[in-house]
Amino acid sequence: MSIGPEPWLDRLEAALAAERQALLAHDVETLMQATADKLASLRAIEAQGLNAAMAAVLAPRLTALAESNQANGALLARRRREVNWALRHLGRSESDGAYDAQGRTGAVAATRALAVA
Repeated sequence: MSIGPEPWLDRLEAALAAERQALLAHDVETLMQATADKLASLRAIEAQGLNAAMAAVLAPRLTALAESNQANGALLARRRREVNWALRHLGRSESDGAYDAQGRTGAVAATRALAVA
C-alpha cells in the first residue's frame, strides 16, 4: 500500500521555501541541498502517478507550488544576471561552453585593467 502524495507535497513545499531562503542569503550549499530535495520530491510525486480525481483535489496546492517554483526561478535568473554583470565588469565573460575540434573553448581571453600604476 502506497501513501498519498501529501507528504511529498509537504517536502516539496519545504524544499521550495529553503531554496528561496538560500537564494536570498546567497547560500550556495543550502541552495544545492534544497534543489536536490526538490527534485527528489518531484520524482516521488511523479512515481505515484496522480489520477484525475486526486489532481483535481490537489489543484490549488499544486498551483501554489508551481508559482513558488516560478518565483524561485525568476530570483535565480536575477542572481545569474548580477553575477554575469559583475564578471563582465571585472573583465571576465561567460564562455559559450562549446569546444572546437582541437578541444579548446571558443572563449576569447579579454583583460581589463582595474587600475593604472
